[in-house]
Amino acid sequence: MVLYSIASGSSGNCIYVGLNNTKLLIDTGISAKRIEEGLNSIDLSLSDIDAVLITHEHSDHISGLKTVSKKHHLPLYATRGTLQEINKKNPDIDTALFHEIKCDREFTLKDILIDPIRISHDAAEPVCYRFYSASCFDRALRDRCESAAVCTDLGTYDDYIVDKLSGVSSILLEANHDIKMLEAGPYPYYLKRRILGEKGHLSNDCAGELLSELYNKGNLRSVLLGHLSKENNYAALAFETVRMQLNMLCGGQRERKLNINIALRDAPVKPIYA
Repeated sequence: MVLYSIASGSSGNCIYVGLNNTKLLIDTGISAKRIEEGLNSIDLSLSDIDAVLITHEHSDHISGLKTVSKKHHLPLYATRGTLQEINKKNPDIDTALFHEIKCDREFTLKDILIDPIRISHDAAEPVCYRFYSASCFDRALRDRCESAAVCTDLGTYDDYIVDKLSGVSSILLEANHDIKMLEAGPYPYYLKRRILGEKGHLSNDCAGELLSELYNKGNLRSVLLGHLSKENNYAALAFETVRMQLNMLCGGQRERKLNINIALRDAPVKPIYA
């Protein structure tokens, strides 16, 4: 399974997930032109995509959806709350393309099994997604299955999130901000409180703590740190903060190789694999 970040950040998000005969987009928060160019760089195009999965209705996750839907008529999967908000914001999108999903209720698209995971964010009914091969439908086989996840825009995490992501092989995880940079930065007070709140965004430190829990549970091999703030973070800081957290919380022993890279705001990055 391949996980490929075309763009990740507050200015727009679009992630490709593919396996054998199934090709999916997670969010369309950038222009259709940029999505097409990103797909072209891995020898794909929008005409190859089977469906779009939306995490939530904020503009940096759906701004390109109207054009993509109108031109390519792709099935659109999201929770009821998200679909309702999309319809309010983009009433021209054909609702015949809408497919309602529910948190914690797995569904399959061709040969990918998808688990929508409830997250804490200031949106109608936001989710992140975990992906398995459809051959792993039997839960008894899950520990032996490779899987990938896209998990951004969560203000906090808890045992539920850890359990839902436990055993994941590859993940794009939010590392939105450095707390000290945000607190000392130019954002107005209300926006700082929103970002730091439980329905805001995950900090570098929290991303490192969550990854440490997942790493200690086994299987985790590849990480993309995503949704980095342009104003309150930078790639080297996010990477180093997460690396230090992993070394500290994993007992200083990283016997299994763990690749950590940064998903860029304005350009695709090298794909990672589960």
